[in-house]
Amino acid sequence: MTDLNAASAAATEAHSREFLVFSLGEEEYAIDILKVQEIRGYENVTRIANAPDFIKGVTNLRGVIVPIVDLRIKFRLDNVEYGGQTVVIVVNVGERIVGIVVDGVSDVMTLTPEQIKPAPEFGVTLSSDYLSGLGSLEDRMLVLVDIDKLLTSEEMQLVDTVSA
Repeated sequence: MTDLNAASAAATEAHSREFLVFSLGEEEYAIDILKVQEIRGYENVTRIANAPDFIKGVTNLRGVIVPIVDLRIKFRLDNVEYGGQTVVIVVNVGERIVGIVVDGVSDVMTLTPEQIKPAPEFGVTLSSDYLSGLGSLEDRMLVLVDIDKLLTSEEMQLVDTVSA
């Protein structure tokens, strides 16, 4: 019986996924750790004329021009101010590298499939395609973001234009 429990635990662990947890306002979000390239402190960026508000500009990351997207503006949160905890998470989106500005990074969490609940449906008035689910951990709720779906194809073209 112990071997069966150990095998079951090993199977569950094999399907577990790690997420980088970050905050935007009072909420906690998480993205697949495999998408994260690095975490950097926020530095001033070079603004690009006529870019949408959520694209803060670009930065040169070791010779690669990386567009910087502010998720707080993208998610239409209030009070977007940068502080000492503001960081940029450099992620791989498709074949692109994008920096996302968040309020802070707290930790890396491992979630089992049982801890991940389906994303809520909001209908056509509010797109939630970028939500891959909700992570439930005791008294914490993590909004799981599918970073590949966060930016629409039209927005990715803007990102390409900005970083070209």
